[in-house]
Amino acid sequence: MEAIRLEFQPEIKEKILKLLSSFSSDELKIVEEEGFSDPNFEQNKRKLEATIKRMKSGSAKLYTLEEVDVILEKTISKYED
Repeated sequence: MEAIRLEFQPEIKEKILKLLSSFSSDELKIVEEEGFSDPNFEQNKRKLEATIKRMKSGSAKLYTLEEVDVILEKTISKYED
C-alpha cells in the first residue's frame, strides 16, 4: 500500500471521510494521526538554537533587505549568461 498525508479545513472532514468510506478495506485504510511529527525536528531545532546563539553573541552576519537584494541580483546575473 501507499500512504499520503492530507491537510484540509475541519469543516470538510465529514465529506472526505464519506468519499473515502466508499472504498473497501482492502483498497483503503484510514489512519488518523494524533499529531504530525517532523523527522527532522531535532536537527532543525539544533540549527536554530545555534543560529540564535550566534545572533545573541553578535557573531552572526546579518543583512538588510537591500543588501540581500544586491547579493541575489549578483548571483542571478552570474547564471543568466
